[in-house]
Amino acid sequence: MIFNVSLAVAAGITLFFLLRHGYLRAGSAITAALFGYALASTGLHTAIDHLLATLAAATGSLH
Repeated sequence: MIFNVSLAVAAGITLFFLLRHGYLRAGSAITAALFGYALASTGLHTAIDHLLATLAAATGSLH
């Protein structure tokens, strides 16, 4: 749990500095923050994880 919180804080700090130095626009930063919050709060990340693992296994079996 503490690892997840520290990753969220690190991502927030990174977005802040990218926004502050002009590498990222406000709309993009807000969209990224809301998307991350939506993934974390709804539990959708487990479904995405499963999908990516399935795709990785499928592409690995093609070789």
